[in-house]
Amino acid sequence: MTTLFPKVGSLKLGYHPTQVEEFFDKARSAYERPTEPDTELAPLDVRRTAFDLKHGGYDTAAVDSALDRLEAAFVGRQRESYVRTNGQDAWMQELAQRAQTLYPRLRRPAGERFAHPGAVSSGYRASDVDDLLTRVTAFFDRGAPLTADEVRGATFRTAHGSRAYDEATVDAFLARMVDILLGVTEG
Repeated sequence: MTTLFPKVGSLKLGYHPTQVEEFFDKARSAYERPTEPDTELAPLDVRRTAFDLKHGGYDTAAVDSALDRLEAAFVGRQRESYVRTNGQDAWMQELAQRAQTLYPRLRRPAGERFAHPGAVSSGYRASDVDDLLTRVTAFFDRGAPLTADEVRGATFRTAHGSRAYDEATVDAFLARMVDILLGVTEG
């Protein structure tokens, strides 16, 4: 019996194989037959996919890596379709408009770029997030190198109160940044 991904040992947790296989079957259909009803799948749908954990399941790193590649493939197809219809300049203008929506937050002072969780709640350490946002600003302002994988792979330590940022808000911002980075990457 072949499996899509390597499995972890029976005592370790991995992604639920049935859920992973069903999702990748759906994604394959959506990619191969994008115009058929009930096969639509957007890059954001790929990014938001989550699987239950199960002992002996699929290796999470292998599945996550495949999801990143799948998301990039869907963005590439989206870009190609848009460029074919509207032209490359229109695509870059679209990305620039999306980037402009991120800019106001980047211009806020460090430590004040996102809402803070409550005093007893934890979140991402603000200084860690601000370090990444400095790189994002350099990407926009000077064309400094930054990849979608670097943003996706960013990890932040935990902090509390005013030394932390709300995780959901940061995650939403970074997801939009990944969209932009994938959009400028040639497939």
